[in-house]
Amino acid sequence: MTERSPMLPPERTRTLILASALLRGAVAAGLGLGSLAVLVTVLWISSPYPDSGPGGALRTAAGIWLLAHGAELLRPDTLSGVPAPVGVVPLLLVAGPVWLAHRAARDAAEPDEAGRRPSQAGVFCAVTAGYLLVVAGAAAYARGGSLRVVPETLAFPVALVVAGAAAAGVWTAAGRPFGPLPSWAPLVLQEAMARTLFRDRAEAVCRAAATGAAALLGGGALVVAVALGRNAAAAQESFLVLSGDWSGRTAVLLLAVALVPNAALWGAAYGLGPGFALGTGATATPLGLSGTPAVPDFPLLAAVPEPGAATPLNWAACAVPVVAALAVAWCVLRRAAPADGPRARAWSPRETALTTGLAALGCGALMALLTAAAGGPLGTGALGTFGPVGWLAGPAALAWTAIVGVPAALLVRLWRLREPGWAWRRDVPEETGKTPEEAGERKEKRKRAKKAAPVEPKHATASAAPATPEPVTAPDGDAMDDDDDAGFEPYDFLPTDPWHEHEKDRHEKDLRGKGLHGKDWHGKDEREARWASLKQGSGGLMADFPAHIPAALRSDEPSAAPADNDGRSAQGTQGTQGAQGTPGATP
Repeated sequence: MTERSPMLPPERTRTLILASALLRGAVAAGLGLGSLAVLVTVLWISSPYPDSGPGGALRTAAGIWLLAHGAELLRPDTLSGVPAPVGVVPLLLVAGPVWLAHRAARDAAEPDEAGRRPSQAGVFCAVTAGYLLVVAGAAAYARGGSLRVVPETLAFPVALVVAGAAAAGVWTAAGRPFGPLPSWAPLVLQEAMARTLFRDRAEAVCRAAATGAAALLGGGALVVAVALGRNAAAAQESFLVLSGDWSGRTAVLLLAVALVPNAALWGAAYGLGPGFALGTGATATPLGLSGTPAVPDFPLLAAVPEPGAATPLNWAACAVPVVAALAVAWCVLRRAAPADGPRARAWSPRETALTTGLAALGCGALMALLTAAAGGPLGTGALGTFGPVGWLAGPAALAWTAIVGVPAALLVRLWRLREPGWAWRRDVPEETGKTPEEAGERKEKRKRAKKAAPVEPKHATASAAPATPEPVTAPDGDAMDDDDDAGFEPYDFLPTDPWHEHEKDRHEKDLRGKGLHGKDWHGKDEREARWASLKQGSGGLMADFPAHIPAALRSDEPSAAPADNDGRSAQGTQGTQGAQGTPGATP
């Protein structure tokens, strides 16, 4: 006997799926919190001078884990007695919790063995709720530690970060569809998303915006690396001064690594022009460092430029947004005017400029969001403002990518769509979409087809017996293309094969042999001779009756005509058809 599991009703199955999604969200949050707690505990155990017991270490780990979600922390133990905020989020720590929440939602939204897919909205809500339950517990546990959580920041941005990661996981499980929009979305947007052209343009905009932001991030990292290389001695001294034992130095090194994305965004903001704040009274820009900076002792901050006027090396950081704008233009042109695509498929200048401008807008929005997350307060006094300002860096990124990217995209489009024949570009024929190599092969095939010997027609006579039509091999489709036949001369009747030039010469020789050359081309005998030649050379494809002779050219004189399969003469058949009024075929 085969044991079968009992069938559950749909309501209970749906409840189990949602409960499983809720558990997945809680487990994902627990994995992230547990991993960070293990690391902090190891550092606490290895420290020769621990400040608190294991409870304090675990509360510190909970606070750091919440900081990785964007929460703002408070340090109550300060010299002034006023709690100091800690708002600079190490962006590398954000990757772990976001990936765990994304993976939990993706796995929960996958279809089951029977192919049934759970409700996407239910999975999203269940995973988010399970994760936030652990967040609330960690915040309550960290309340009595050295790093306390500001309660207002648990709703924004912590809940927003978790919800965004869960939504991305559900979208990934659905195959990353670009539409349709939910039913509550405006009808205009739903109709626009239903159009394939709109989706293609929107996809190009998103890709170009992400490319521009990635180029700015990479350029900022290069700027920071060059600055640290110039001030390597100061960075090394700061690293050694902060801690004297290996556990402390390991903690400083891990914190520096977690702040590398922040440093790259600082470098990008510096190249864009607004720069970054070093306290409430100092700002570093490519034009120089103004004010009195309040810089803590930290290895990455050794890359901060020296006070005073800027040098040409500082001005060179402005090349970063130029490269990012060119990257945006290049990404748009991959779809707007591909280098190996036909001219007919290229976008219009208006579409190219509009797509590049929207990509610049998206790049500016991304940079405003990222630079705002890369900075924050580190105290209540001079360190109340530390890092780049998002509402300045975002518009600067928009201006750079739009002013440089849009003209660059239009110029490169004009260059790629220029007239062929005088430049290096290998143009693709518009009407066929084939490469030049394929076009050359077609020309070679046509030349070989022209050089081939044509099928010689057999002319019938009145006394000849009916012959079996010789099969004619259909020429290749490429050989039928007579675009390059420079010597083509039209006939007044349809040719039977593509080698009509050779057939014309052979037909004239045959007419000379019969003594018909030089006579009236539209005469009765000439028409009947041509008809017999065409019928015999067609291989049985032509109708089994002669050409219809106009009344003005008819005569009572008998003429030689080929016999049909029943032994009747063509002239008699013509007379019968003429009496019945049936029209013949005119050659």
